[in-house]
Amino acid sequence: MRRRAFSLIELVIVVVIIGIIAAIAIPRMSRGATAAAENSLKANLSLMRNALELFQTENGGNYPASADIVNALTKWSDGNGGVSGAATRPSTHPYGPYIKEIPKLGIGANKDSNTIATSAGAGVAWVYANNDFKANTGNATYDAW
Repeated sequence: MRRRAFSLIELVIVVVIIGIIAAIAIPRMSRGATAAAENSLKANLSLMRNALELFQTENGGNYPASADIVNALTKWSDGNGGVSGAATRPSTHPYGPYIKEIPKLGIGANKDSNTIATSAGAGVAWVYANNDFKANTGNATYDAW
C-alpha cells in the first residue's frame, strides 16, 4: 500500500511561494506603519497648536511662557496666564484645561517622550520657542512640519 504524503519538491515550492508573498507584503505593511506614525505626528502637532491658539485667545492675546507650557495647557486658567491645579474648575479660573496631557512623540529618535523644551536635544520630544511648536524627531522633514 502506498503512503500519501507531500514530496520534497512540493514542500520547496510552497516555501518559495510563502517567501514571495512575504517579500511583497512586509514592505507594504512597513509603509503603512510609517504613514500611520506620520499622520499621528500631524494630528498631535495640530492638537498642540490649536491648544496654544485657544490659550492665547482666552488669555489676553498672550501665549504661555515656555517654562510653564505644560501647566498652562493642562490646568485651569484665569485669563491672565495664571493657572490652578484644582480638581474642579475654580470660579477664579474659568478657562482651560486645553488638553488632558502632552502627547507622546510617536516617531523618530525621541519616540515615546513627551518632554517639551525650548531647544532640540536628546530625549526632548517637542520644541516650544517664540510661540512656535514643533516636533523634535531627528528628521528634518518631520521637524519642519
